[in-house]
Amino acid sequence: MIKKLLIFFFFFLLVLNTYSQEKNVLVTGKVLDSLGGLKNVTIINLQTKQGTSSNNNGAFRIFLKLGDSLKASSIQHLTKTITVSKYNIDNKTITIFLKPKVYQLDEFELKKHNLSGSLGTDSKGVSINKKDSLLRDVMNFSKVNMKIIEGDDYIDQKVRPHINETDPNAAFVGAGAALSIPFKYSERLWALRKKLAIQKKFPYKILSELGDKFFFDELKIPLESYFHFLEYCNPLGIENLHKEGKLLEVIKILREESKSYLKIIKKE
Repeated sequence: MIKKLLIFFFFFLLVLNTYSQEKNVLVTGKVLDSLGGLKNVTIINLQTKQGTSSNNNGAFRIFLKLGDSLKASSIQHLTKTITVSKYNIDNKTITIFLKPKVYQLDEFELKKHNLSGSLGTDSKGVSINKKDSLLRDVMNFSKVNMKIIEGDDYIDQKVRPHINETDPNAAFVGAGAALSIPFKYSERLWALRKKLAIQKKFPYKILSELGDKFFFDELKIPLESYFHFLEYCNPLGIENLHKEGKLLEVIKILREESKSYLKIIKKE
């Protein structure tokens, strides 16, 4: 009789243990990384499709049972899936460690330079043969018909300062009278000339910094199309980005735009 009772009791414990393992249990968890608790991490039970998110301290609560798969995901971290163990169910707790995402940029060669900011000095850094070849092709006006007579172009009208017709003898009307200045746009003209001077330096500076191999070997830009390619990319703000020191963004734009540029000149 006692033997039968022991067998029955053992069978009852076995059934109770199995039932407890299959029953969903409310578990308290925490999501961490190397710096501490993580907030706004999405946690989903892949079996029940129920989910929640961690609070400011990385804590969360969710119903689980033994063998469930728990998925934790965050924008700044690698997604992780873990299996619920007996320890998690018995202690009603679970801890998830996430690793941060690592973004790797493409390799590029950045050459050191000693630029002075002077076009005359910095242009000496470009090899003489290549510089002469570039300038000779760009400054070739043999195909331009010089006999055509045209009026003032659009650029000339914008750059040329407005001229006020004044009488030099009437500059001073009297004591305390205002002085008439004929070139009232002189400051704007000076700023424009300074901007144009910077734009002339840019092709030589970027070629000196990134090197010949970057443009002519990696991007496969034809030697005679170097200046034209920079003008093609200029609407995307590469000169301003270079001036702000954002060289990586400039390199990214040059790499992306070189593909479409090569297709265009190939069709032509």
